[in-house]
Amino acid sequence: MGSHSSAAARIPDSDDIRRETGFSQASLVRLYHRFRSLDRNKKGYLSRADLQQIGALAVNPLGDRIIDSFFPDGSLQVDFPGFVRVLAHFRPVNDEDTRTRDPKEPEPLNSRMNKLRFAFQLYDQDRDGKISQQEMLQVLRLMVGVQVTEEQLESIADRTVQEADEDGDGAVSFLEFTKSLEKMNIEQKMSIRILK
Repeated sequence: MGSHSSAAARIPDSDDIRRETGFSQASLVRLYHRFRSLDRNKKGYLSRADLQQIGALAVNPLGDRIIDSFFPDGSLQVDFPGFVRVLAHFRPVNDEDTRTRDPKEPEPLNSRMNKLRFAFQLYDQDRDGKISQQEMLQVLRLMVGVQVTEEQLESIADRTVQEADEDGDGAVSFLEFTKSLEKMNIEQKMSIRILK
């Protein structure tokens, strides 16, 4: 127990990070140790190459896009608070998270809406606020690989966009994206249990 509190004391701004991300002190300490183990050169930040060491991302078809989310606005490094903020989107929702919160407080990073925003940006590569048929096709290619013909993939991408596209503009807006996923339990599907 003493090692957790001493490790927590070494984490800069740990109370602020815990409040913002919802991680417990024990989880934050585990994440700090993981961050430090990925930071092999002890730079104090992680690069794209550091994150590519994570096995689960290496085998995930969307791994590169998830890694991109650690580097908003083209930055080349992520510090510990930035690392934890991205991971907070994958924190499972528990009863404590769903209690009535002060409307003045920001929405938790692991809320349904924030998880949907995170997922949406994995598709919306040009950041224009819409998922085009071409962007949908790119994601399908990554996820399916060579098991399906290009013609089949194009058909699936086209049909997916058409079904979600309510305003007929040929693309899926964030609102249309959220509506198309309203029956999906995104709170649990976008969760990493190890971070509990």
